[in-house]
Amino acid sequence: MARTKKIVRREWTKEDVRQMKTMAKAKAGVSKIAKSLKRTPGATQVMAAKLGVSLSTRI
Repeated sequence: MARTKKIVRREWTKEDVRQMKTMAKAKAGVSKIAKSLKRTPGATQVMAAKLGVSLSTRI
């Protein structure tokens, strides 16, 4: 049987939230923000929606 990778959830720290907000303000893309936070793009989008932060790269 193939082994499945165990999902490990990490809490969002204040520093993670602060970094996401500053990168969102600088119009960095979702994938770039997620990679710098070592999280998935989906998790990043969900947390941004919870906080009311727009991750749109439009001007």
